[in-house]
Amino acid sequence: MPVFRITADGLFPPSACAAPGGALAIGGDLSPDRLLAAYSRGIFPWYSEDEPIIWWSPDPRFVLFPADLHVSKTMGSLLRKGTFEITIDKDFPAVISACKKSERPGQNGTWITDDMQEAYIRLHEMGFAHSVEAWRDDKLSGGLYGVSLGRCFFGESMFTHVKDASKAAFITLVQRLDALSFTLIDCQMPTRHLASLGAVEISRGRFLTLLEGSLRFPTLTGNWGALLPKSQKRATS
Repeated sequence: MPVFRITADGLFPPSACAAPGGALAIGGDLSPDRLLAAYSRGIFPWYSEDEPIIWWSPDPRFVLFPADLHVSKTMGSLLRKGTFEITIDKDFPAVISACKKSERPGQNGTWITDDMQEAYIRLHEMGFAHSVEAWRDDKLSGGLYGVSLGRCFFGESMFTHVKDASKAAFITLVQRLDALSFTLIDCQMPTRHLASLGAVEISRGRFLTLLEGSLRFPTLTGNWGALLPKSQKRATS
């Protein structure tokens, strides 16, 4: 199937038109309106510095249902001990910068371009993009960032400088979103790391149906560090 070019009207083609592998369209820009329109349709940008903007809608889709989060005994113990201090929206620019600089196995360079970094910082300033930070000895040791619409959180990237730091950040976020009745964490592409925490593959059709349901609820914008509940569920094995 062809990969479509974004036209002057800025509309995305239906996700079902994506090529095998998930590539859907090229072109456009990373303005806040376009990014939010893309996420609301289950579409996200992913490209390299020397490429045009490429928009994706993979099938199957890798997701985590918050209620199905799996916390190992090791991670449960680590969280109870307070090995890491977990904060939310404390330093979004530092998190996305660390994600950009992180080396990925099998990847040559980074897909977080300068333009993409600036675009997501704008979304953060508007209250739609959020970061979770794991600190140890007052140093940023791991974290993640993503976008939230309705009751869906779209994970974009994570990094770790200290073993289990990003896991601690992710688990804490999922537990707090579960307490707010979030229905879906979009993990986009499969990774062993997230599979160990309970993420699974579902069809794109089912993902879009679930996303449509989650978007019927208002979006929780603003600084999540002050808005998200502090209480967590008891860690399970």
